[in-house]
Amino acid sequence: MQEEKKTHRSGFVNIVGRPNVGKSTLMNALLGDKMVITTNKPQTTRHRIIGLLSEDDYQIVFSDTPGLIQQPKYEMQEVMNRYVQSTFEDADIMLFITDANEDYPEDHPLIERLRKLKVPVFLLINKTDTVSPERVETLKRIWSKRMEFAEIIPIAALHGAGLDLLMEKILQHLPEGPPYYPKEILSDRPERFFVSELIREKIFLLYHQEIPYSTEVIVERFKEEQTKDGTPLVRIEAWIFVARDTQKGILIGKGGEAIKKLGTLARQDIEKFLGKKVFLELRVKVRKNWRDDPDMLRRLGYT
Repeated sequence: MQEEKKTHRSGFVNIVGRPNVGKSTLMNALLGDKMVITTNKPQTTRHRIIGLLSEDDYQIVFSDTPGLIQQPKYEMQEVMNRYVQSTFEDADIMLFITDANEDYPEDHPLIERLRKLKVPVFLLINKTDTVSPERVETLKRIWSKRMEFAEIIPIAALHGAGLDLLMEKILQHLPEGPPYYPKEILSDRPERFFVSELIREKIFLLYHQEIPYSTEVIVERFKEEQTKDGTPLVRIEAWIFVARDTQKGILIGKGGEAIKKLGTLARQDIEKFLGKKVFLELRVKVRKNWRDDPDMLRRLGYT
């Protein structure tokens, strides 16, 4: 008797929502690894980042996006919004994540787009650990009147609450199909990209006001070698672009102390990510109006 062929499921599960509602935290939790940088500042995520969760019988292509910016000021933010728009074009399941403490007007552009989708839309009410159960039930009633969701799931992504149920529902709605990517890879992005993101994360954590939003990082050199005793070593040279001379001074700090601290913290995380010893060199360069410069944006990966 011929053995029955096992069904394989695959699809794009895209995550959308306002800035700072926990999209990146959710994706990291679902993948079980730190794939996307997270801070408590809005607009930390600037790119559309794919993370792959693969097993023998399924492959989920998770996609994290920047938060939708209502009134973009720069071309960079226009590109970020286009990343969000692209997720509406290839989604097999859409995860719409909202903060349990936030309110949405019924005519919000994001909700208008979600109403038009022909694929299952999940509403994820995040940070439920910060509100009462009564508040969660009220939100479920309010949202269920606004549009029809395939699933409404309260979660606390930071603590993993509700994620087992979420995964169960994703697999139920995931369409049948072959894998999109080789099963052994975790993302479509190269290591250089994640290294630059880890450096940028530390900028968001260490600096304040406009500095994090005025900087971008690019890895110019990434060379794998060995030390004299045979220990694997990665030599990395990264450039940090800022918009003004005064920002360069703040980033470097008095006597170079600020950038030294930045380099130390970034190197520690990069070593964890790569699993190798790292020599990290940081250089700061001024590129005025880089956020509106098409050539610079292409060089920095905003395509």
